[in-house]
Amino acid sequence: MPGIFWLVPVAGIIGILFALILARDVLKRSPGTPKMEEIGDMIFEGAWAFLKRQYTTIGWLSIVVAVAIGVLVGALGGHRGIEGITAFGIGWRTGVAFMAGAFCSAVSGFIGMYIAVKANARCAAASQHSLGEAVKVALRGGAVPGFLIVALSLLGVMVIFFAYGGANTPDIAPHLIVGFGFGASFVALFAQLGGGIYTKAADMGADLVGKVEAGIPEDDPRNAAVIADLVGDNVGDCAGRGADLFESTVAENIGAMILGIIIYAITGNIAWILFPLVIRAAGIIASMIGILSVRIRGDENPMNALNRGFYVAIGLSIVGMVLIVPHMLDDWWLVAAGAVGILTSVVIVFITQYYTEARFRPVKSIVEASKTGPATNIVTGIAVGFESTFATAVTIGVSLLLSYWLGTMTGLPGGGAFGTAVATMGMLMVCPYILTEDTFGPITDNANGINEMAGAGEEIRRITDRLDAVGNTTKALTKGYAMVSAGLAAFLLFQAYLDRVAFLRGLESFNIVNLARVEVFVGALLAVMLVFLFSSFAIRAVSNTASKIIEEVRRQFRAFPGILTGETRPDYARVVDITVRASLTGMIAPGLLPVLAPVVIGVLFRFSESYDAAMVVAALLMVGTIGGIMLAAFMNNGGGAWDNAKKYIEDGQLKDEEGNVLGKGSLAHAAAVVGDTVGDPLKDTAGPSLHVLIKLLATITLVMCPLFI
Repeated sequence: MPGIFWLVPVAGIIGILFALILARDVLKRSPGTPKMEEIGDMIFEGAWAFLKRQYTTIGWLSIVVAVAIGVLVGALGGHRGIEGITAFGIGWRTGVAFMAGAFCSAVSGFIGMYIAVKANARCAAASQHSLGEAVKVALRGGAVPGFLIVALSLLGVMVIFFAYGGANTPDIAPHLIVGFGFGASFVALFAQLGGGIYTKAADMGADLVGKVEAGIPEDDPRNAAVIADLVGDNVGDCAGRGADLFESTVAENIGAMILGIIIYAITGNIAWILFPLVIRAAGIIASMIGILSVRIRGDENPMNALNRGFYVAIGLSIVGMVLIVPHMLDDWWLVAAGAVGILTSVVIVFITQYYTEARFRPVKSIVEASKTGPATNIVTGIAVGFESTFATAVTIGVSLLLSYWLGTMTGLPGGGAFGTAVATMGMLMVCPYILTEDTFGPITDNANGINEMAGAGEEIRRITDRLDAVGNTTKALTKGYAMVSAGLAAFLLFQAYLDRVAFLRGLESFNIVNLARVEVFVGALLAVMLVFLFSSFAIRAVSNTASKIIEEVRRQFRAFPGILTGETRPDYARVVDITVRASLTGMIAPGLLPVLAPVVIGVLFRFSESYDAAMVVAALLMVGTIGGIMLAAFMNNGGGAWDNAKKYIEDGQLKDEEGNVLGKGSLAHAAAVVGDTVGDPLKDTAGPSLHVLIKLLATITLVMCPLFI
């Protein structure tokens, strides 16, 4: 065992301790006035109730799927290629690994929500002192789940690797633990879907009835949907994204370990298999220092301070790559491949900021289009989203080509594919920092809402309005990061699938997917259909849930006229309950679709001797990934641009030809609200869920591979 491997448990424990110290610092701060504390408690109760019901549903589904996986894998050829382990042994190991991954993913979701909710009111209270204090609370609150989740995923993969014989048979163990990644992906998909449906349905309902119909401000306490909206920010953006990035790190880590097996078989050096764990451990340390370096300078844009911390983390990650790769792998070409992945993180930050920040052309074009109504706003937003796919595709393509070429320069068999694995691991080094920025978004959003509901003054609202706009950008950055990392990982996991097919068939290699074969073409066709059908199910679930919320808020306005005059308190709990029930029902169909489709398609083609089922599934995985990445890029960037166009107008920055401000209440603002409402389910439900779908397709095909052989 390489001596440097001890960095893995040490960094994991340090990451957990760092998160606990930050949690203590956040929780000991004042939650603000009694009114702020009351609102914070209402948000916490709503979020906790939703997560308990959601994860109860997911838990039962996970048990059923774990048993089904164990039976199917054990019964249909799971023993082939793995000497000394029976079919039953493969089955129960896969099922247990699935449940372990599912449990850890669920814990990650709860962690993300709990601390974020507790930080909301404290950030609102800190904003009454200064911008710098509010940024500090939001950043530290976001860092708690950021570091706990990444440390948990690192330690989880390490423990299950050794529990499944990694010390004695390191070339076998990675194949046995793929169920851990599938379990994490399975829970993450439902968590992201359920939370995404909840948050965007509540947001749409609150905006359309409150801001557009009733003409009251955002987060106004007279709006019965406002608590559901604030709860949604936590269960969607915090719990959902926490589970999402947990499964990202797990699935990509296991995929890289599988690719390392080829070189281990030649060199006998276990470092090729353990390297992904070690480099991620270094990333935890680099991200930690990056967080501690964030300082607000006077009244500057908080995004500048966050970017400086990110660059510190990037620089230290490159240093870690330079120190670790030569020591473990003795190859400078792979140092360069890792640097490609790390620098890709920087590029995607600039691309996402360009398409979603109000100071750049895309958002300004949507703002200008809002002057002529909702139709031109929506058309321009769609155009911006489609345009953003070009930069996304070029970034992923160049990164893959460079890292693959650098890998081939090592002269090792499988070196090209391993080069892409090193690039992917390099990009994941700053995952704790990115996840911190993601949770920063809903914390500042909720702080803004709490200040509005508690009746804070205009000056304080101006501070949290600024933070809210920054939070929109940081959330968009995380989605861009998750999408591009999914793109890099897709090739990695695709290669891992091909290696696993060769492993189970006893072949030296399986590296040709022939699109000229009719069944392979049909598999590719079904893959693209799957991506669009999944998105349709997810968006329709948001629409159906939002309709129920809109009807309820309208009913309350009609039945209790005193709500709008401030004499009667709305029934927040009823709206929360409606949202919970509708979103949990709505997540089932889109959640099961990508789980069942690859298995059904693969098994159906397996029954014909003239078709190669493994090749059909390879086409499904490859083309589905490509289609999913491009559609997610459109949704994430288009939705983020619509959101910040609305914020730009609400900030009073849009003027007509005569210099008059076109702010809240103007026709341009109404158009921007409609555009933002259209973009909401794209950027916060379907788009983020597609990231998980891409990796779920990879992990389920890896796990169920014996069915297609």
